[in-house]
Amino acid sequence: MAEKKTHHARSSSSVRRQATRRLRRGQLPLNALRAFEAAARHLSFKAAADELAVTPAAVSQQIRALEDYLGVQLFHRTSREILLTPRAAEALARLSEGFEALTEACAILQADADDRELVVSVAPSLAAKWLVPRLGRFAERAPEQIVKVVATHELTDFRRENVDVAIRYGSGEYPDLYVEELMREEVFPVCAPQLVEGADAIRTPEDLRRVTLIHDDSALEDESCPSWAMWLKAAGVEMEEGQPALHFNQTALAIEAAAAGRGVALARRVLAEADLKAGRLVRLFGESRPVDFAYYIVCPESHLERPKVRRFLDWLREEAGRSWAWEI
Repeated sequence: MAEKKTHHARSSSSVRRQATRRLRRGQLPLNALRAFEAAARHLSFKAAADELAVTPAAVSQQIRALEDYLGVQLFHRTSREILLTPRAAEALARLSEGFEALTEACAILQADADDRELVVSVAPSLAAKWLVPRLGRFAERAPEQIVKVVATHELTDFRRENVDVAIRYGSGEYPDLYVEELMREEVFPVCAPQLVEGADAIRTPEDLRRVTLIHDDSALEDESCPSWAMWLKAAGVEMEEGQPALHFNQTALAIEAAAAGRGVALARRVLAEADLKAGRLVRLFGESRPVDFAYYIVCPESHLERPKVRRFLDWLREEAGRSWAWEI
């Protein structure tokens, strides 16, 4: 009896080795194997289809093709559920490990490319008016780094999106993420230089009653950021009924309108800095209003371990320091 068991074990092992050699010589059906692994893990064709972004019918078709290819049944199907056959259950763990190993291998192959590309998510106005004009200095420091700027108001889902770090304007409440205040913000009136020259020059807040007021509607999210009505009231000036106005949903557009001489805008210091330095804008009256919102560095804690992220953040902090060191 013992000899029969030993012979059976050797025979089974021999058959498995022969099958392995046969599969190696052929082309493994990777798509079908992915469909099987997902369906076996979830015990659901629908859940597997959701994971793979295909239809349940496509998953079923792939699994039937795999069964035909292997010559074995992988699932017991009933009207309400699917169950793995014992052999399929035995293979599932190794198959899952195999796909994990493939993923790790691809990550190794892609490591150089990942290290070279730095993806930064940032609000459009901050990108246009503050970050992008400074990127030349970062390129001098890290010439091998490829910076990809994703300009969006949407909060980054770091679990789903390929983003290394985000710069956000807000209250600083970003749960389960590393958050660091980068720069504070303040608001003051600005206009083109020609509006403060000549007989009709703007000299006092009272003069604002006869000019077009440019409204940055994106600032309404911060309740501490004054609207024109609030700013004028604090200055002791009543707005004229029917006074000309321009409204923009992005700060950069409001600043551009002011620089073009279209009126007077309430501008955020950080975003107006470049145009003030260039002489495209001038600051009016010397008064400013601090706001509660600020600019924040936001990313998962694990991203701080990436050398490219640490290098970029060191540079960001230096640039932020330069901004606030400049006297407007």
